[in-house]
Amino acid sequence: MPKTPLLFTPLKLRGVTLPNRVVVSPLCMYSAKDGIATDWQFAHLSTFARGRAGLVFTEATAVEPRGRITPDCLGIWTDEQAEAIRPTVRFIEEMGCVPGMQIAHAGRKGSANPPFKGGTPLAIDDADAWETVAPSAEPVGEGWPAPHGLETSEIAGIVDDFAAAARRAQAAGFKVLEIHGAHGYLIHSFLSPLSNTRNDAYGGDLQGRMRFALEVTEATRAAWPDDLPLFFRISAVDGPAGGWSVEDSVILSRVLAARGVDVVDCSAGGVRGAPAFRASDSGAPLKAGAERPLGFQVPYAERVRKDAAVKTMAVGVIVDPQQAEDILQDGRADLVALGREIMYNPFWPLHAAQALGVDPESAMWPKQYGWAVKRRGEIAAYNGDMHR
Repeated sequence: MPKTPLLFTPLKLRGVTLPNRVVVSPLCMYSAKDGIATDWQFAHLSTFARGRAGLVFTEATAVEPRGRITPDCLGIWTDEQAEAIRPTVRFIEEMGCVPGMQIAHAGRKGSANPPFKGGTPLAIDDADAWETVAPSAEPVGEGWPAPHGLETSEIAGIVDDFAAAARRAQAAGFKVLEIHGAHGYLIHSFLSPLSNTRNDAYGGDLQGRMRFALEVTEATRAAWPDDLPLFFRISAVDGPAGGWSVEDSVILSRVLAARGVDVVDCSAGGVRGAPAFRASDSGAPLKAGAERPLGFQVPYAERVRKDAAVKTMAVGVIVDPQQAEDILQDGRADLVALGREIMYNPFWPLHAAQALGVDPESAMWPKQYGWAVKRRGEIAAYNGDMHR
């Protein structure tokens, strides 16, 4: 009997079993109202559940109002926000998938327009704008306002916000939680020497720059049930010279694992301008804005998995079922996450199951679709159409 591909082999993480290894990356939709989920969030996330992704993450969900990227970003700083997302969570589980929430703080990259409106900072006099916060009063780049450099006394309150968000996420029914520590947002900006110029306990050497990330992790893990898994997203490298390195990521990942993180989600870049990525762990840097080859960030997941002895999730131009399967079979990661590709094709997991021979009878499809999809295949075969 053929062996089930790893992509469709369940993965147990603490008390949660993912039905397959396909993950929907957190995808910002910029469609909430005062941080409250709208019909768009339900329609968006429920589609991936009907597509049978093993784990479906919300978009980056702010732990306080200043933690949003834009005024229209999702939030989890009130009980009303948690209650509004509950129907979506319930539907994801009804489809046999696992609901996950990514909790985040945008830091100095907040108070901005969505990317389809340029992604530029809101004007200071805009009624929806707010003062952003960061480890240091260093703007993101030209044209961005200087953020408020957090006082030491202010940091504990944000740590508490992450813990409170974890409790609300549990109350809403989520089974997986991810801390967003990547892409130049608040936690990453503390980690990177390019954005953290503090000389107190939260800056300076690597241990100082990791302090905020570790305090957030400890508080979140304490607030999140022991039987539910915790992920942490990192930018494995900054790109620019003198920034955060993959070696730093290995050290951080070891410490995160010791504090109860179950999976490290390995992305890259975002702390300053357009990031430059490496095509492989040993390869030369790509120029900023260069084309991104298939699986260009997979080497980071592989390196962290090997050297930090922690489960990892790979992300970044993973588009083909066999490519995803090979990443898992080669031991380069434990999960694969899709973003743009799964927005383009929300039923990617079901199509992958057919391509890998897991579901020739369309049994994985929701019953409302499955009978018709199976019949479609029969009609396509009769008509000699192999693209079905």
